[in-house]
Amino acid sequence: MNLFENLPKPFFVLAPMDDVTDTVFRQIVADCAKPDLSFTEFVNVDGLQSPGRAHLLPKLRISDKEKPVIAQLWGLKPENFYKTAKELASMGFAGVDLNMGCPVKTVVKNGACAALINNRELATEIIEAAREGAGGSLPVSVKTRVGFTTVDMGWLEFLLSKKLNMLSIHGRTAKQMSKVPADWDLIGRAVGLRDSLSPATLIVGNGDVLSRIQGEELAKKHGLDGIMIGRGIFHDPFIFSQSRPWEGWGETKRLQLFIKHIELFLKTYGGSERKFEPLRKFCKTYINGFEGAAELRAEFMLAKSAAEALELLRGRRR
Repeated sequence: MNLFENLPKPFFVLAPMDDVTDTVFRQIVADCAKPDLSFTEFVNVDGLQSPGRAHLLPKLRISDKEKPVIAQLWGLKPENFYKTAKELASMGFAGVDLNMGCPVKTVVKNGACAALINNRELATEIIEAAREGAGGSLPVSVKTRVGFTTVDMGWLEFLLSKKLNMLSIHGRTAKQMSKVPADWDLIGRAVGLRDSLSPATLIVGNGDVLSRIQGEELAKKHGLDGIMIGRGIFHDPFIFSQSRPWEGWGETKRLQLFIKHIELFLKTYGGSERKFEPLRKFCKTYINGFEGAAELRAEFMLAKSAAEALELLRGRRR
């Protein structure tokens, strides 16, 4: 449990984002400005403990450069949370996080992630199974939202009653998705609940943070232990830095970093273990802020493979 005891206050966390926070991108971020903690992509425990396991294992790849990394799990079967949590310590992970906040309709329709807000019996079974599987060797945490269709502080009270090591709270309901500004006052209210129900649980706030300075201000205002940054990383790979070097980077440096990202992607996955399409999510991050960027983005989006995209960017640098 020393992981959480040794963190600064506030500590900064790279949020779990599917098809985004894989080992490759976590390494790129670590080279730019390393967060105090990083999360994996969402890993489905039911798929992992099935014949389809091999297809999901790349989501659990990890390198020393990124550590400490917490594995974020989702699914429906408590026994699979138990089995997966039991495996994670030997794989080099620093913690187990349970996704109880993803609002994607197909996932919620099946009863997983944010749907657990309305199924507290199953949520309890999942927490207990993960904790038993971790066996005291890894801390167990939950990432969630402030309610399902409406604000539900009772849900946060319920989670705090489980004496989690950490609770990450996105300041929107599941129904709100990302369509309204995050409500940090609600996250701040959770701190008061924590103080009375589970003083040892760390509270991490999440939603709309676009700089380290903004995160530090929010943490101070609301008494938070940590700040989680998700989509903000698309605006600035150096977002965890005290300085803002990205704003001064021109075309050459930005494309060099994107080339490094794609080269590491090819080295890690060999061009076939993982689809190329998720790399397109980073297109506007790197190819932005210089003359001709829009045209180059359009060309990049037509690339059919990582190798083809790499050739395009290398050609641009000549």
